[in-house]
Amino acid sequence: MLPSRIFFDNFFDDIEPWGKMGKMLKCDIYEEENHYILEMDVPGFKKEDIHMELENGYLKISAERIIDTKDKDEKKYLRQERQSTTRCERQFYVGEVSEDEIKAQFKNDILKISIPKEMQKQESKKVIMIED
Repeated sequence: MLPSRIFFDNFFDDIEPWGKMGKMLKCDIYEEENHYILEMDVPGFKKEDIHMELENGYLKISAERIIDTKDKDEKKYLRQERQSTTRCERQFYVGEVSEDEIKAQFKNDILKISIPKEMQKQESKKVIMIED
């Protein structure tokens, strides 16, 4: 098995202030014949809360949810663990692919992203002749 940092390297893996994988979007990455598939758990978010962008070969996925707190002052909380704003993000190096080639679906709190594999550039072999 290849080390996880070779493909889809996550730059922020070791530097989160809240601890490794604490608030991060957890995912599985596997490959098919011509694509990598990234399946990410995004529980509690709607499709509209999720944003993806591609820049310089990095795919950045973020999700932000704002809970309506207009009736917050009317309630006497005994315990409150849900934050009014929740934001998670993660980024992966996916190589030089076009955003048109990346496909995404969101169903049952799972974001499934299909990313094409970079085509290996085939170098042509040149024969060098030796002169007399």
